[in-house]
Amino acid sequence: MACRSCRRQLALLIRQAATTTEIQNATTIRQLVVAGTPRLDRRRNFSSTPRQLGFKDAMRRVFQRTAEPYKVVQATEDIYKACAREAAYKISEKDRKAGTIPKTTEGEDIGEGSTMWHEDFKLPPTFSTWSQVTMLHMYLAFARLRDLEPDAARSWQQQLVDHFFFDAEAKMDLEHGISSRGLRHKYLKDLFIQWRGVIAAYDEGVTKGDPVLAAAVWRNVFKAREDVDLRYLAAVVSWMRLCLKMLDQIPDEALFIQAQAVYKWPAKNELTLVDKPAKQLEGLGTTPPIHKVAA
Repeated sequence: MACRSCRRQLALLIRQAATTTEIQNATTIRQLVVAGTPRLDRRRNFSSTPRQLGFKDAMRRVFQRTAEPYKVVQATEDIYKACAREAAYKISEKDRKAGTIPKTTEGEDIGEGSTMWHEDFKLPPTFSTWSQVTMLHMYLAFARLRDLEPDAARSWQQQLVDHFFFDAEAKMDLEHGISSRGLRHKYLKDLFIQWRGVIAAYDEGVTKGDPVLAAAVWRNVFKAREDVDLRYLAAVVSWMRLCLKMLDQIPDEALFIQAQAVYKWPAKNELTLVDKPAKQLEGLGTTPPIHKVAA
């Protein structure tokens, strides 16, 4: 029986092949072979005739189109892995077996995580944190992929989403012990609704301005907690703008190898930029103004 990873790759390739229309419109291999075969009554010639050169070029184009799904699957997998590792966590095997996994006030399993999002932004190492931070990173890639040709953009976006939901289901099973496939699918449907909401919320924020974008980050990533440090929201918004700018500067043909490199710049670095005005005031011996919310 195929392993989970092999089944996942097979499913992705099948979906990619099913959505590829170029191969369906190409001339069949049999027709190309017949057209490229020299007639037997011709003199044998070791040089390539124009007809044979046309056959070779056509065959090369067919194989390039056939290889394209594999190329997209690999590229989107690399991008997805860069997104998913940002808030990675693990559930203790000891706690899982003993049934002593700590819970949040909402009843979520709390795991073990030491990423920047857990330590610098004070987010709990839970499935919810992981999924929201991963979707935040995926959204940035989604926004850049919209610049591709419509068919290519849909193909890339679908593959990226498939990687995420395959991985999410695996985490539900392996990390949280949700063995019921029906229950996992129910949670995946809820997660898909969240994903669609994330796209709409961040699109609105990117379009309407930083306050709206900060509100979207606060609702999704920080679960609308009232005790969230506003510096965190400002830093994440600044980081999102920077990533979108860097992704926009990558040529289409280089997305395969360069897109995931954008995430190497950590969002916590933007805290320095956020704190800069306050430090300048402190250097001048001026106390930063205190903003109070009107009653």
